Amino acid sequence: MCNKIQPADQVSDAQHYRGRFAPSPTGALHFGSLIAAVASYLDARAHGGEWLVRMEDVDAERNIPGAADDILRTLDAFGFARDGEVLWQSTRDDAYAAALAELNAAGLAYPCACSRKEIAARAKRPAIDGSLVYPGTCREGLASGAAPRAWRLRVDNVPLAFVDRLQGEVVQHLEDDVGDFVLRRADGLFAYQLAVVVDDHFQGITDVVRGADLLASTPRQIWLQRCLGYPTPRYAHLPVATNTAGEKWSKQTLAPALESGKAAAELVRALAFLGQSVPVELSRATVAEVWEWALGHWSFTALPRQTAISAPAAA
Repeated sequence: MCNKIQPADQVSDAQHYRGRFAPSPTGALHFGSLIAAVASYLDARAHGGEWLVRMEDVDAERNIPGAADDILRTLDAFGFARDGEVLWQSTRDDAYAAALAELNAAGLAYPCACSRKEIAARAKRPAIDGSLVYPGTCREGLASGAAPRAWRLRVDNVPLAFVDRLQGEVVQHLEDDVGDFVLRRADGLFAYQLAVVVDDHFQGITDVVRGADLLASTPRQIWLQRCLGYPTPRYAHLPVATNTAGEKWSKQTLAPALESGKAAAELVRALAFLGQSVPVELSRATVAEVWEWALGHWSFTALPRQTAISAPAAA
C-alpha cells in the first residue's frame, strides 16, 4: 500500500517558505476567515517567505456568483499583498484526474457503488469528522450489476501521526476513524481531500497555517501525500472563532461579512485573538500602520493552543 510505515519526506527547514490562504467562494470573508489569513500571512513574512492565494472553487454547486471577486477585493482592502497569481481549483480538473488515475493504476483507489443511504444502513460507528466510517462494502469489488458512483482511497489501521506546530502530536487510525475515503464524488466532482493535496504539491507549499476545524482532515491528506509520493508540509492549526452558542463562525452560522471600512479595527481584533500583545494606540491606526506593527512584532509562540475560542461578533 502507501508508504505508511516510514513517514513521507517532510519539507526541509532549508526550503524556501511558501504558505497559502485558500478560501472557498461560498460567501463573503468573515472574522474566522480573517484569523487564518492574518496568521498564515504573518508566519510567511516572518520566515521571509511567500504567501499565495488559492480559490478553492472545486465544489461548483456551493459557489456563489461574484463571491470570489469579492474575496479578492476584501483581501486587497485589508492590505494583504499576495505573491503570484491566484490559483483556481476550477481550472485543475485534469491534474486531479491524473492523480486519481495514478492511484488507480497502483491499486490504491477503487470505484464505489454505495449510496449515502446504503452506507448509513451498514456503517457501525461515526467517523472522526462527524460523518460515518465507510464499512468497506466495495473494497473488494463491485457487486454484480452495481454501477460505480464514486472513487475511494484504500487506508489501513496503522497509526498515522504527525506533530502540529500548535496542537502537538496528532494520531489517527484511518481505518477505524474514517474508513476508505472519497476522492471523486458521485456527482463527478473531485473531493476536497484530493484537490487540496494535489494543489499544495503543485504550488510547492511548505507550510499550512489554517483553522483547527481542518485538523481531523490532515491525516487523510498526509496519507494521500504518501500514496502519491509527495513531501508533507509543516502544519499549524489555529483555534477557530466561535459565536456565543459555541458554534464555529462560518457562513452556515451567519458570520457577519468583513467590512472594508473597518479593516484596521478588524485586523487589530484578529491580532488580539491570535494572542499578540497589541498596544492600545493601534486601535487608532491605519491599515498600513497595523501591518507595519504586526510585521515587526509577530510572535508565533504567543498563539493560543486551543482549538476554539469564543469571539462574539463585533459591535
